[in-house]
Amino acid sequence: MTPAPRHVRVAVVGSGPAGLTAALYLSRAELAPVVVSGVPAGGQLMLTTDVENFPGFPEGIQGPELVEKIRAQAARFGTEFLDANVTAVDFTRRPFRLELGAAGTLLADAVVVATGADARWLDLPSEQRLRGHGVSACATCDGFFFKGVPLACVGGGDSALEEALFLTRFATHVTVIHRRSEMRASRIMQARALANKKISFLLDSEVVEVLGEGKVTGVKVRHVPSGKLSDLAVQGLFVAIGHEPATRVFRDALALDEHGYIATERITRTSVEGVFAAGDVYDHRYRQAVSAAGLGCMAALDAERYLAEHPADGSSHPPST
Repeated sequence: MTPAPRHVRVAVVGSGPAGLTAALYLSRAELAPVVVSGVPAGGQLMLTTDVENFPGFPEGIQGPELVEKIRAQAARFGTEFLDANVTAVDFTRRPFRLELGAAGTLLADAVVVATGADARWLDLPSEQRLRGHGVSACATCDGFFFKGVPLACVGGGDSALEEALFLTRFATHVTVIHRRSEMRASRIMQARALANKKISFLLDSEVVEVLGEGKVTGVKVRHVPSGKLSDLAVQGLFVAIGHEPATRVFRDALALDEHGYIATERITRTSVEGVFAAGDVYDHRYRQAVSAAGLGCMAALDAERYLAEHPADGSSHPPST
């Protein structure tokens, strides 16, 4: 039997660093937030091994452990967690309505959306097996661990060349692999990459296998026009072919930008008054755990202020901002 709809002051959708930090601040404000964790819970940090750039952990910390610590901190102040996914929303009136499938319906006077974004991968079994063991989608997060070794970076846009340029700070050499004959990156980014002696290019080429057992030892590359296969010896592979924001369920409820990320004003406010966004679900520039946590804090403070200014009466129609 599906449970009856439940009314709460504020719901947080997502349980990565943005959602958990929002919940921590909201619970300390005694707003009794309910976090719809998502299945699986925890966001991209659950796929991250060593996190050495999150403040407060001088020896580093494992991604899943960091998630658990923030979650426990939020729970300590009264945050409740629902292990469910949002299947549909109605943001046309307050209380906002979130459908959770078999978990029922949640009615909320304010909502923080922190569903994040997922890196696009090459969908290779070997790539999945070696994620966190030499395969990464974030040079800023993991580049430090690849000092003095050759690396490969897949992609042809500005993000790929930014990653490659960043990796040259650590690597002996970076090979950019792109499946087309021309890069999609802007001219200025291409000029910077071409001028860097530590970067070379394999165009018209694609990675078909990541080599190595416990760690990356190379990649098998196919030349697209000829089909010829070759092995490239590298000790790390960085995939920079974009991210996919987790906004499908909000597509008809909130304004999105041309890439599918939630459009915001004044940092966290969405197109619907009373609904706020935090983390990678709209931030496609920084994409760091610490910046997501900071945005979660801001969304929580904005939601707290909104609730103080808009007492719940169950009948208001939130205007678009």
